[in-house]
Amino acid sequence: MTLWAISTPQVLFFYLKEFGGGWKKMGNHSIAMIGVLFLLLCIASEAEYVAYKDPKRPVNVRVRDLISRMTLDEKIGQMVQIERTTATADIMKNYYIGSILSGGGSVPAPQATPQAWINMVNEFQKGSLATRLGIPLIYGIDAVHGHNNVYGATIFPHNVGLGVTRDPYLLKRIGAATALEVRATGIPYSFAPCIAVCRDPRWGRCYESYSEDHRIVQMMTEIIPGLQGTPPKKYPKGYPFVAGRRNVAACAKHFVGDGGTTRGINENNTVISRNGLMSIHMPAYINSINKGVATVMVSYSSWNGIKMHANRGLVTGFLKNTLKFRGFVISDWQGIDRITSPPHANYSYSVQAGVHAGIDMVMVPYDFKEFIDDLKFQVNNNIIPMTRIDDAVQRILRVKFIMGLFENPFADQSLVNQLGSQAHRELAREAVRKSLVLLKNGKSAHAPLLPLPKKAPKILVAGTNADNLGYQCGGWTIQWQGVSGNDLTRGTTILSAIKNTVDPTTQVIFNEDPDPNFVKSGGFSYAIVVVGEPPYAETFGDSTTLTIAEPGTSTITNVCSALKCVVIVVSGRPLVMEPYLAKIDALVAAWLPGTEGQGVADVLFGDYGFTGKLARTWFKSVDQLPMNVGDPHYDPLFPFGFGLTTKPSRTDY
Repeated sequence: MTLWAISTPQVLFFYLKEFGGGWKKMGNHSIAMIGVLFLLLCIASEAEYVAYKDPKRPVNVRVRDLISRMTLDEKIGQMVQIERTTATADIMKNYYIGSILSGGGSVPAPQATPQAWINMVNEFQKGSLATRLGIPLIYGIDAVHGHNNVYGATIFPHNVGLGVTRDPYLLKRIGAATALEVRATGIPYSFAPCIAVCRDPRWGRCYESYSEDHRIVQMMTEIIPGLQGTPPKKYPKGYPFVAGRRNVAACAKHFVGDGGTTRGINENNTVISRNGLMSIHMPAYINSINKGVATVMVSYSSWNGIKMHANRGLVTGFLKNTLKFRGFVISDWQGIDRITSPPHANYSYSVQAGVHAGIDMVMVPYDFKEFIDDLKFQVNNNIIPMTRIDDAVQRILRVKFIMGLFENPFADQSLVNQLGSQAHRELAREAVRKSLVLLKNGKSAHAPLLPLPKKAPKILVAGTNADNLGYQCGGWTIQWQGVSGNDLTRGTTILSAIKNTVDPTTQVIFNEDPDPNFVKSGGFSYAIVVVGEPPYAETFGDSTTLTIAEPGTSTITNVCSALKCVVIVVSGRPLVMEPYLAKIDALVAAWLPGTEGQGVADVLFGDYGFTGKLARTWFKSVDQLPMNVGDPHYDPLFPFGFGLTTKPSRTDY
């Protein structure tokens, strides 16, 4: 990398070669001129030194040097993040775009290989490096439960299950594994973790939350040093940290109060006192910042009627000034558009309000030229001060320098084999085992059904979620809303896991929705019924009823009325269970376990014991909602912290 435009010795050599013959005639006067020339060249060479390209210089020196060289167009470009489908190398070069993202399901090709991802990201990067100053782009993606957009990646349990484990070290290991899989595709930035405190399971994003209790959410922020690496001792608080090329920049989201909206309506209004906001929804951000989180994403939601994307008091006043956060703040997808209702109704106001609030990088997936033109107009007309632009760009550049993007802008090809590695799948399987919660075990405490015997003449497996990998992975898997079926990626369904685990002589019969006659006449020793929810994401998951998807309830009735049965609920949240509980012999909450369904069978058949404890209250009726631990009207079906345990037993019955 060139740190000087041309060196002093080179210039002197050139001068001596061209004019040295006349010096003898000019005498001492010539020697004096040479001295002056030498001094001037030394000064000039120092001026040509490019400090921001020197990795030996402190980050803040490099940031200041680079920003001093940037035009307004180059600065605004750094504040822009566009969608992959909008981007080209020429757009990156001509508009100085600072970042690209893949939206949910946005991939270079169906079932794209890591190399295909790398090639795509590298081509965009070449466009960025071809700009006058050669500032690398940062590519971001929603790797929220593993590298979930990518075919063949390890899909870990969603956060609702991980909160059950209360195991920060497990989360750190999951973060490290996820970082390697994201880097395997040439991507250095993940929009994770979601540190929402979901206070109402009617919210369609509740499965992205670790718990209704902020203390568990705080504990689970240990995924951040997993993703980014652990900062060294005495590392300055509030400064972003990314250890190297095997780590990614993380993103704590969605700031703040996204899990507390009225009736759990997505992107709605969180009505709560400042003390309530600070004591419930803010603590995990303090943990995240102390652990060096690189970025924070702002929530679509409002706090007491004020849109968070326009809330300068919280974004700049509290996050940046009080908490001393020194990474960059990013909007959500078209987040500034949604400051107005309807969205984009007064875009100039939205640009002004969002940037003034303290948003540094703006996710404008498609109409980026409109944003650039509008922001440039407002700066040139002193509506938005240049100091606000400089603050935003300094923060973005700080993260890029700390990550080492200037030294290593391209993918590390040696990591491609990390995607979906066996070690990561074993880790996900462990996470599944620890995330299961045993809610009922036998119709009396003296006659437990679990662990199930591996050896039996014939067993029945039923239910819509038993043999559907897409259902057990949930939303944010391959597609934004998730998909149904078993072809979406590589993994093990619960049915396959059961077949892998039982004795070879045990006959496993699968019937998704058997009628009563089939159940009664089948000669089954026992039944496993796997029901729950189909996949969903965000607003599409908002629900006022929280019922098991049909025909799940009739499957429970038909099977459990005739046979000893264990019901496994595959869902992103507690569902209505009270009307069916008396019919059920054993009940297991499996949440959204991901690709490694074998972890369910590991515990079901006693190779490992049940250890999980509810990190969410299981309600009796939706009429009780919202209802969280500590509330005066607390009357749950299963309380927060509940979970029966079993001991490992490798003895077949």
